[in-house]
Amino acid sequence: MSWFDPVPIAKFVELNKKQAAEEVPESCPEPPSLNGLQIHCGPILRLCGLWEENLPNYRALILLVTKGETEPEVSYALGPAAEENAPTGWKSPEEGVFPAINFHTEQGFKFWRFNVKLDLAEYEQKVRYSINGQQNDAHAFFLPAADQSMNVMSFSCNGFSLSTDTSQYKSSLWLDVLRKHEKQHYHVMLGGGDQIYCDAIKQHVELIQEWLNETTAARKRKIQTTPEMVDEMGDYYLHAYLEWFGQGYWQGTNGGTLQHMFPLSMAQIPAVNIYDDHDIIDGFGSYKDRTMASHVFSTIGNVAYKYYMLFQHHMLVDEEVYHSDPSWILLKKEGKFIKQRNHSVYMRLGKEISLLGVDCRTERRLHQIIDPDTYNLVFKRCQEELTKTPETKHLLVMLGVPILYPRMVWLEWILTLRIFKPIRGLATRGIVAQGLVNEFDGSIEVLDDLNDHWCSKHHKKERNALMKRLIDLGAANGVRITILSGDVHLGCFGRMKTKIHHHPNAHILRDAEKENLNVTETPQYDPRLIFNVISSAIVNAPPPDVMPTLLKRQNKIHKFDSNTTEDIVPIFMSDTDGSPRDNHYFLNKRNWSDLILAKQSAEYASVAGTGITKFPGSKLEHDQEVLADQKVDEQHLKYPVLENSLVTTLHVEDDGNDTEATTADYEIMIPDLQGKFKLQQSRIKHLSGQ
Repeated sequence: MSWFDPVPIAKFVELNKKQAAEEVPESCPEPPSLNGLQIHCGPILRLCGLWEENLPNYRALILLVTKGETEPEVSYALGPAAEENAPTGWKSPEEGVFPAINFHTEQGFKFWRFNVKLDLAEYEQKVRYSINGQQNDAHAFFLPAADQSMNVMSFSCNGFSLSTDTSQYKSSLWLDVLRKHEKQHYHVMLGGGDQIYCDAIKQHVELIQEWLNETTAARKRKIQTTPEMVDEMGDYYLHAYLEWFGQGYWQGTNGGTLQHMFPLSMAQIPAVNIYDDHDIIDGFGSYKDRTMASHVFSTIGNVAYKYYMLFQHHMLVDEEVYHSDPSWILLKKEGKFIKQRNHSVYMRLGKEISLLGVDCRTERRLHQIIDPDTYNLVFKRCQEELTKTPETKHLLVMLGVPILYPRMVWLEWILTLRIFKPIRGLATRGIVAQGLVNEFDGSIEVLDDLNDHWCSKHHKKERNALMKRLIDLGAANGVRITILSGDVHLGCFGRMKTKIHHHPNAHILRDAEKENLNVTETPQYDPRLIFNVISSAIVNAPPPDVMPTLLKRQNKIHKFDSNTTEDIVPIFMSDTDGSPRDNHYFLNKRNWSDLILAKQSAEYASVAGTGITKFPGSKLEHDQEVLADQKVDEQHLKYPVLENSLVTTLHVEDDGNDTEATTADYEIMIPDLQGKFKLQQSRIKHLSGQ
């Protein structure tokens, strides 16, 4: 194996074809033994931080879950990623061993955490690692150069809903991730929630089934969990993670899947994750408070949280590191139902990009997503970090659920009308319309999904307050904020931007011209420009065609305040096969996204900063024909390919059974924000005191 060998994509393609051709086994296969060591899960890479204390450091973790008496050792070799960038006189990689700790043992499974502490260099580096001396050409990852930012991959909804017919999705979009990774290395992947689907807990835990079968809501709420029930819950989550994160194995009510590409990706691209409802159970956090407070339901949340921390953050809730890692933003008080502190995260992703991952689930209630004290702590940390790092150009904000998205308040209103109350009661007892209501509290089944949304009637005020603070934070610091979300199983781009382009008081440039520039022609000077990259699902099935059609009908330009509008960007003129589309706003096919600075982009580095501007769209022939005749207007804007523009791409699947995992790329250029701004204050709907 040569040091400069690329990512072995040809092997992964053959493995994906073999996997798609075989029947999914009825149970998860046993992992092979490695010189007496049985690895049930891992290696899984987690990014912890870099450029901490303004030093070019790099911190990560590697997780292994093993059985047997043999202890694992992870050794590594570190060197330049490309031969042309190797320093003069370089001959061989630096070698070492990552220190390990067995931080948890359960049911004979030993959890090992390996601490990765390295220094960034003047060139991109490759780390190749071996387990007990056994080399694997998939066990390697990349560090950006000290003066670079990370190439970012983002995903969500990494699993199937319980009743999905998986026969239509035998291929894996993770193969496409690895194919792109071969061409331009991803230094980090951002998991925006639902990294695992744990809804099957209600089928696999017998005592939960008994609880669900109680049709009287008042009696259901009074049922207490027993030690046996807690053990059953823990057993379910442990094995669900071991199977899905370990081998990409999952079984639902209408089929299963074996996704080898997913564990292979986790062994090569370090992750930073937040979590959402399916990491716990469908809808957790968005039911009525009395339902959430029931002993059985809240216990599900607390048990799920333990395994979320174990597998997705590589730590135990009783460990000191759980409270002390520098990347955490920690509130002192616990959530109401999940008795843990909000664990949001802030870290730099290189010189010019930083990340804020907001924990939107630990404190979630029907009428609250995040505690007000948490917001204050989060924004205090952001301001401190941006003050210390004025070179930051982009702040990526992970929120999980889309925040710039069509409103569905009218549907909420219909589903909660008093006229439906008798029908809901009969459905709860199983007399009529089975499946109309959920089994937890008898509410209409889809209501928890609607309540989850930032634009629901319960969260509008909180949503608008958050958007105002994000706009003000970016404007004051000269940082472009981009929000990353998933959850809705389709792709689109939400957008906020300045409404009145020549208003003399709309915004004033600090330390620059005093006049307001025309931000239609120069969006790099628009302090209100925020995109919401909505990318999902990388695994789950998309919704039927009626959903994007409904969303298109609800889609319109909204007024946020007198100076700001929000809309959905028209970008899907063509389908993935090149055929014309009527719906330019929403595309219901599986997808994932990446974000790469133009000056680092293999495609755009040579033209970055030369004055080129581009409409959002794809390179498909029909798109190019439409865009050639497109005129700039309020919705159709061109964005410049600046050196620090963030080339943001949705990679959309063409066919779920295509073993080559072919995708079409739809991209937007997100310009950095040039200048610092003091914004005019104006009244914002739902916010008092404006």
